[in-house]
Amino acid sequence: MLNYIWKRFLYGILVLLGVVTLVFFLFNILPGDPARMMLGQRADEESIKIINRDLGRDKPIGIQYIAYLNDLAPISFHNNQDKESFWYLDPSKYNYGTLFRIGTTSVVIKAPYLRRSYQSKRKVSEIISSAFPQTAVLAVTAMTFALLVGLLLGIFSALHKDTWIDRITLLLTTTGMALPSFFAAIIIAWFFAYVLSDWTHLNMTGNLYTVDDYGCGEHISLRNLILPALTLGIRPLSVLVQLTKSSLLEALSQDYVRTARAKGISNRRVIVHHALRNAMNPIVTSASGWLAGLLAGAVFVEYVFDWKGMGSVIVDALEKYDFPVVMGSILFICILLVVINILTDILYGVLDPRIRLK
Repeated sequence: MLNYIWKRFLYGILVLLGVVTLVFFLFNILPGDPARMMLGQRADEESIKIINRDLGRDKPIGIQYIAYLNDLAPISFHNNQDKESFWYLDPSKYNYGTLFRIGTTSVVIKAPYLRRSYQSKRKVSEIISSAFPQTAVLAVTAMTFALLVGLLLGIFSALHKDTWIDRITLLLTTTGMALPSFFAAIIIAWFFAYVLSDWTHLNMTGNLYTVDDYGCGEHISLRNLILPALTLGIRPLSVLVQLTKSSLLEALSQDYVRTARAKGISNRRVIVHHALRNAMNPIVTSASGWLAGLLAGAVFVEYVFDWKGMGSVIVDALEKYDFPVVMGSILFICILLVVINILTDILYGVLDPRIRLK
C-alpha cells in the first residue's frame, strides 16, 4: 500500500512541475509590460526600469524561471545579506524558518510564495485565501446536492429499468449534461429569482456574506447559495444518475447477487449491502473528479451570480493583466486537483485491493 501511495505522490509532483513550467513561460511570453500597466501610459523609462528590476523582469528568462521555482519550493535557497540581490531573503515576502547556512546563503523552509498582485500589491496567497473559502462552500454544496440526488435517482432508475420513469430520467439527465454552465446560470437566475421571485424570495445575484441593512456588519446569507449551487450541480448530477444506474445494473447481474438472493436475503439488503457497495468504485472516482472540477471551473457560474470566489478573482485579474494573481490561482487550483486525485486513488485502492497491484 505504501508503494502504491508513493507512486501516486511522485506522479502528482511531476504533474505540478509540468504545470508550473507551462504557466510560467505562457504568462511571461505574453505581450504587455506589467511595469507600464502599473504606472500608466505616461510613465517614464527610468521608472519602468525600476519597477521591472523590482519584479525581477530585467533578468534572463531562465533566471526568472529558477527564481520562480525557488519561491514556490517549500525548501529554498536565499542570499541573506545583499538586499539588491534577486535572491535576497526578504522577511516581508517569506514566512520562513532557517534550516542552515552556507556562507551568505540560507537554506530555509517556508510556505510557497506566489508573488504579489501588480494592481493591489497584496500577496497573491492572501487574495486566494480570502476568495477560495467561498468557492469551496459553493462547490461542496453543489457536489453534495448532486451526489445525494444523483444516487437516489440512479438507484430508482435502475430498479425501474425501461419504464416511463427511466425514460423521463434519461431525458432530464441528457438535457442536464448538454446545458452549458453559463446558459443554465442565466436561465435559472431569470426563472427562479425574477419570474418566481414573489414565491422564492431569491436574489439574482448575491454573495455568501452580505452587509447588514442596519450597519451591524456582515452576515451569512445562505439563500444566495441556493441558485449557484443548483446551477453548478446540474451537470455532475446528470452524470452521477446515469453512472449509478449503469454500475448498479452491472452489479445486480453478477453471480454473487444471484447467490445472495438464492439464500433468501431480502432484496433491500442485496441492493444496499452487496450490489451498491460494489458499484461505488466508479461513482467515487467520478464524484471526486467532479468536485475537483467544480473547484476549478465555477468561473462562469460565479460571474453570472456575482459570487465573490476564485472565478471572480481570475476574471478580474485577466481583465487587468494581473498575471501573478492569475498564475497563482491556476497553480493553487492545480494543487487541489492533484491532491484530490491522489486521495481518490488511495480511496479507490482501499475499496478495490486489486488496484494496488497496478
